[in-house]
Amino acid sequence: MSLSPVRLIHSVAPIRISDFGGWTDTWFAGQGRVLNIAVYPYVEVQLRVLPRGDAGKRVTIFAENYGERYSIAVPKGHYEKHPLLEAAIEYMGVPEDMAIEVRIYSEAPVGCSTGTSAAVSVALIGALDRLTNGHKSAYEIARTAHTIEAEMLKQQSGIQDQLASAYGGINFIEMYQYPHAAVSPVQVPNAIWWDLESRLSLIYIGHAHSSSRVHEMVIRELEAAGPEAAKLTVLRQTPLDAKAALGRGDMPALGQTMQVNTEAQRQLHPDLISPSHQQIIDIAQAHGALGWKVNGAGGDGGSVTLLSGPEMAAKRAMLRAIEQANPAYKVIPIYLSRFGLRVWETIG
Repeated sequence: MSLSPVRLIHSVAPIRISDFGGWTDTWFAGQGRVLNIAVYPYVEVQLRVLPRGDAGKRVTIFAENYGERYSIAVPKGHYEKHPLLEAAIEYMGVPEDMAIEVRIYSEAPVGCSTGTSAAVSVALIGALDRLTNGHKSAYEIARTAHTIEAEMLKQQSGIQDQLASAYGGINFIEMYQYPHAAVSPVQVPNAIWWDLESRLSLIYIGHAHSSSRVHEMVIRELEAAGPEAAKLTVLRQTPLDAKAALGRGDMPALGQTMQVNTEAQRQLHPDLISPSHQQIIDIAQAHGALGWKVNGAGGDGGSVTLLSGPEMAAKRAMLRAIEQANPAYKVIPIYLSRFGLRVWETIG
């Protein structure tokens, strides 16, 4: 007796680092600019497509990073354990004659402030789009992911993370009217790409970033000040400066722009740069690093992107010193991702 072949849909999507201009891609900013860099490690999604059968629970979710496996009916406004996953399945739908097993995995730590949740959403939507024979563009998938997070789940969410994950590479994003944006890939020669990749490091401070009262305070202040809030002016400029520096291959200028962006985050609220972030920055500076950028919104957890000088021995000494300073600090290996969302299908 032969077994029926199993349809498997695979998708991967990168995370992002060094988000110049973050906070300006939000509803309260109205319009803004961001430049960010897509990197490995990818988020991985695999859909196993099965006949519907008689069971009412047609969706099984394996959240590998949490060690969880559970089955549910196709969601309809009620979410059991992982709202982001279940809302994406509800939005995209599952054909009536099918059941699916969804496996999700990421090597990036949870709460790393590198857009991991957006990458999960983009990868899952991409796989579900393939399941339903859709042909969504990268931009449409990013917009769908943002709609699910901001409208269905009512979470504070800028637009840059979903776009970075869907497009990959280095992107200059101009949000001309929230949530609509133009995405321009930043093309650089291989020599600049390789040099940038060799100098960048990602340091996880050992515990997850989460929304906090500090973020709510910043949002309330910026909402009251309106789109022309003075504190957003510098943040709108750093993506332009970073783009120009990358085009020239000018790593010192890029590092200086990283520093300026981090200080602009600090001006939004001092607690957005935590003592752990500052300790890593101080060690990096002592070892000759050119730049440092607290990833994402900043706050009580997450990660820092560092840009070293050209000497790789000095970079390795810096990373050793950081990990020795606190056993919670962890260097996350990264590589620049030329590709965004990728979806393909196999028969198992």
